[in-house]
Amino acid sequence: MKEKIHTIPVNDAFDAKSECPVCSMYRDLERRALDFVLGPSYMEDDIRTKTNELGFCGTHLKMLLSEKNRLGLAMILKTHLDQQLKASEKYTKVRIKPRNLLKDESSEVSSWARLQEKTCYICAKIDNLFPQYADTVVYLWQHEPEFREKYSTCKGFCGPHLAVLVEAARKRLKGEELQRFYDETMRLYRDGIRRVRDDLEWFANKFDYRFRDEPWKESKDAIERAAVKTNSLL
Repeated sequence: MKEKIHTIPVNDAFDAKSECPVCSMYRDLERRALDFVLGPSYMEDDIRTKTNELGFCGTHLKMLLSEKNRLGLAMILKTHLDQQLKASEKYTKVRIKPRNLLKDESSEVSSWARLQEKTCYICAKIDNLFPQYADTVVYLWQHEPEFREKYSTCKGFCGPHLAVLVEAARKRLKGEELQRFYDETMRLYRDGIRRVRDDLEWFANKFDYRFRDEPWKESKDAIERAAVKTNSLL
């Protein structure tokens, strides 16, 4: 199978044998976005304009806080707060009315303030690229026998990314080919869920004195793997 630059991350994710290769692809994009934000790009005006406008969600702000470039983060957050101050000026003279009266300008304040928790530069950057990764998975499955074999032996997928793959397949595949992809993907999903569920059961059994001297088998990290399966949590 001849590798191309857009297929390398997909193949790497399936080679890693994780509980959800699509999660691995997402984390790869996330890591690249974090590095991009705190790399030389934070000095570029067009990038700063977007980070000022969108800010960061709580999850990605926590990740940025754990990075080493504290100066870069300070500069990014400072200009973001400058923009927030400027944007809030229009609401400083609003007269608040009781909720049971007609809507007034204060409702605009609420909408503007709540919008800030729904926008994130890193999420937007990932969301712009992630569909291409899912599309590449389906393309490789359709055209590369070697990848199809790799796909058929993976450990399955989490629930959210099961949906992503099915939606991507419906856009590219038709008829019997679409049905084969769906059947294979559902088999992988169910087999993976069943395997992790059994590992969780054995993990719980190990706390029973009757099983104290039995081996842990594959269950020691069953809780973490179950978190991946249920909600794409790594």
